[in-house]
Amino acid sequence: MPTPIYLASRSPRRRELLKQIGVKFDPLLLRLASTRGPADVDESQHPGESPASYVERTACEKAVFGQRVLSMRTMLYRPVLAADTVVIVDDDVLAKPASPDQAAEFMRRLSGRTHEVRTAVALAIQGPTLSLTSVSKVTFRVLDDREIKRYCETPEPYDKAGGYGIQGLASIFIERIEGSYTGVMGLPLFETARLLQQSGIQVL
Repeated sequence: MPTPIYLASRSPRRRELLKQIGVKFDPLLLRLASTRGPADVDESQHPGESPASYVERTACEKAVFGQRVLSMRTMLYRPVLAADTVVIVDDDVLAKPASPDQAAEFMRRLSGRTHEVRTAVALAIQGPTLSLTSVSKVTFRVLDDREIKRYCETPEPYDKAGGYGIQGLASIFIERIEGSYTGVMGLPLFETARLLQQSGIQVL
């Protein structure tokens, strides 16, 4: 049976979550920014762009560009699934921290507060690109300086939006969550399954 979709993501968490619901896929790696050239998709937030619009646009652009890659590489056509996650505090988007100092700053902003996590999922098919967004609220307990320092000395903060992973060490900081656990991880399975079913791909 042919693999039904491509997943345009380097995230091991998204791959694990798709496997969790039995969806077969092939990875489609888009180019990241490097000394050899710019990234395939501009993931920077545009001036005046709201976090909600930003995360949906980025997910859709990844999926659509994934289809262009199929054409450029003369690959077999299949729908392309992509996603993007943002952590929002005071209407500011906290991206992946670039240094221990920035990771610690993020943890201090999240400490003792509730923040929003949005993950947009997009499916590029023949026709309009389909997309849905999961919105969750995550509350951190108060963190002390020692905890923040020790956490930022681990590898965990540096490849995750907001500088933390709900499924990792930071789980001990999280007092409660309202919304989608898998959405906070980076791929909301309820919304993902709906998009696949809308395109004729059965999950069950």
